[in-house]
Amino acid sequence: MNVKEGLQEIRQRLDDRGARPETLRAVDAILQRASLPAAQPATANSLLQLTRMLMRTPMANSNTGVYDDLVGLEADLEGHAEQVRQRVAEDESKPLPKSRKYYRQLKEKEQRPES
Repeated sequence: MNVKEGLQEIRQRLDDRGARPETLRAVDAILQRASLPAAQPATANSLLQLTRMLMRTPMANSNTGVYDDLVGLEADLEGHAEQVRQRVAEDESKPLPKSRKYYRQLKEKEQRPES
């Protein structure tokens, strides 16, 4: 994921959660730097990773309100990630249906006279 797009999504989620104005300003400052041409190729694995990076910024370390807003968003993202992991695990644990070839071979095996 592109860092700029991820930061825009994070800012929107923080705004939806009713984050403090200083939190939004901190994200806007990082977003402005991510908009520079030199930062265009920057990528991140997930919104969760970006949020954790924001939690380590000087602004978050010096202002507990900013840090608290980011921790709340991190908890939301972790909850969503856990739900996705559970769904994937459930899908992987379901037995795969057998192919027609399997049933044909089984039928042929049953029809052959035992010697």
